[in-house]
Amino acid sequence: MSDAGNSVIVSGPVPQVRLFTEWLRTDRGVDFTDYEDLRRWSVTDLDGFWRAVWDYGRIESPTPFSAVLSGGDMPEARWFEGAEVNYARHIFSHAAAADAAGQPAIVAENERGESIELSWAELRRQAASLAIELRRGGITRGDRVAAYLPNIPAAVVGLLACASLGAIWTLCSPEMGSNAVLDRLRQIRPKALIAVDGVCYAGKAIDRSAAISEIRDRLSDIDLFLVIASGFGKGDVPGASPFEEAVARDDAAVAAFEPEWLPFDHPLWILYSSGTTGLPKPIVHGHGGVLLATCAGQLHFDLGPSYAPNNFGDRFHWYSATGWVMWNIQVGGLLSGTTICLFDGSPSGPRTDPDWSRLWDFAARTRTTWFGAGAAFFASCQKAGLDLPRIGGLAHIRALGSTGSPLPPDVQRWGTAQFATMGRPDIWWCNVSGGTEIAAAFMAGNPELPDTPGRLQCRHLGAAIEAWDERGEPVIGEVGELVCTRPFPSMPLYFWGDEDGSRYRDAYFAEWPGIWRHGDWLTIGADGGCTISGRSDATINRHGLRMGTAEIYSAVERLAAIADTMIIDVERAHGDSQLIMFVVPAEGHRLDAAMEAEVAGAIRASLSPRFVPDRLIAAPGIPRTLSGKKQELPIKRLFAGWPVAKVINPDATATPEVLPWYIDRARIWQDDDAATMGPGAGGAL
Repeated sequence: MSDAGNSVIVSGPVPQVRLFTEWLRTDRGVDFTDYEDLRRWSVTDLDGFWRAVWDYGRIESPTPFSAVLSGGDMPEARWFEGAEVNYARHIFSHAAAADAAGQPAIVAENERGESIELSWAELRRQAASLAIELRRGGITRGDRVAAYLPNIPAAVVGLLACASLGAIWTLCSPEMGSNAVLDRLRQIRPKALIAVDGVCYAGKAIDRSAAISEIRDRLSDIDLFLVIASGFGKGDVPGASPFEEAVARDDAAVAAFEPEWLPFDHPLWILYSSGTTGLPKPIVHGHGGVLLATCAGQLHFDLGPSYAPNNFGDRFHWYSATGWVMWNIQVGGLLSGTTICLFDGSPSGPRTDPDWSRLWDFAARTRTTWFGAGAAFFASCQKAGLDLPRIGGLAHIRALGSTGSPLPPDVQRWGTAQFATMGRPDIWWCNVSGGTEIAAAFMAGNPELPDTPGRLQCRHLGAAIEAWDERGEPVIGEVGELVCTRPFPSMPLYFWGDEDGSRYRDAYFAEWPGIWRHGDWLTIGADGGCTISGRSDATINRHGLRMGTAEIYSAVERLAAIADTMIIDVERAHGDSQLIMFVVPAEGHRLDAAMEAEVAGAIRASLSPRFVPDRLIAAPGIPRTLSGKKQELPIKRLFAGWPVAKVINPDATATPEVLPWYIDRARIWQDDDAATMGPGAGGAL
């Protein structure tokens, strides 16, 4: 694919889902009238569908599997018992063809403009060198290897080295404080730690040498400690060995190294819940489940080998910190032989002088063809009045991806209009929703389906997703609980330390035994398109009418005077509740009677007068998780009187600086039951 300036566009690749459907017809003798017909088959004939994904994805095993699916209902279901796979081995199966075609494995850049490319051969060499070093340090199959790294190639190398040995990888972002990291790592007791001694973010050099020394000292099982010298660390790190030496080998042992064959359900990595209330859950995913779900997911992401004629030169980028599951999803692009583009740093530069064109500049320089980010990023670009055509070099982008929170329809239309002026009126939005729990998507995109601003185009193949009402009955066109009624391969193997499985079952199967309850409000349209309305545990219920918070935000945050909002429904001592909206005014605006009227009018027009807030309060910022989600439930619990220590973990939030303000306001609420909460509309800080 190529562009000529910003006007002449070569037509895109044949969609992967069409290639798969054609293969099913010729190879398996099954034919489908449309996508919904294909999706229905994929969730009713799990054996036939997932066996087809295995074969189409060219997943290899030296041993046969006894059955595609066995073991009964969730969570006891087992996949491909008897098969042996390896996540890293499958990635490196693309190396020879990609190198022969001159396509790199990784293109990486940081916010200072420093860039690096890794060929597939070099990626394999570094992973093999590190794997040998880990093995020499006593790391064997099943041992945990922890990392404290930003979004740099070394993190990908670390994952692939661990996967090659059967060691279990886990990764924390350096933006997390040491207490949040220790809350995660002490649960799993890693034997090796790979860390960076400093980072540069938003134009600021941040020393992490003391933090990683503390983390190392408080993890008693660490036998091997590797550190990357960043140039930003200010102190010595006792007991550390240079990471650079661990990946430097290039000898016969490295050339001969092969990733181990592992049981299909052997643990691959440990991800974590947000950790905003209590200790985060360590979620264990397996090699085979992630590999299989990703192969199916590439049909929805429309990713193919960058070295093949159909997708030649494709480059996949998803902006993500390493503590978010989207980092894992981006690395998963390598499973399809696609070049991945990593960006390390702030997407907008210094907070005092934000520039939302920076990530787009990166995409232009790296010739990214597939550009993904959180929904909040695109909304910020629109609010900043960004003019994408003026940046130049973006017309080769063929797909835009969004997740993390619902993408407002007007933001998607803005992005579409921007690309239309660059000769891309057909720009495809792949809005996805899934989560850390499955390291995949439950709802996703399909380039052959109609554009659906503010919605997700379809339910994911192989994912038996329904919206259920309070009686456990599926509904269409109505808001219901998002459930998955049949097993999906990348559901967790277990939670680490959950010996009897009770914590896992309570998290997802307590409401309806054998049915996965995801915790989101979902509406499935008659056309198959889906809308997520927010977390079901943060739903607003006003006089019997329920509304997801995302729908309220969509109505309000399009207003030019508002930068950000968060809404909670707080129970009061005498039995009723107050609907409180925290408002961050846009620059040059203030919360006053005029803004209160504008907010009320927007909600009345878009939703219902019932959801007009009882009180608007100007706030210094909105607390968000490291993955960008608004922390509605922790703040609601603060106002309900929960102890601060049980609700708030500053090290696990992306905005710790605003938490004291909310803690103070919650204390006032508790003391006075809202009587002395301060002024409503126009309330000053």
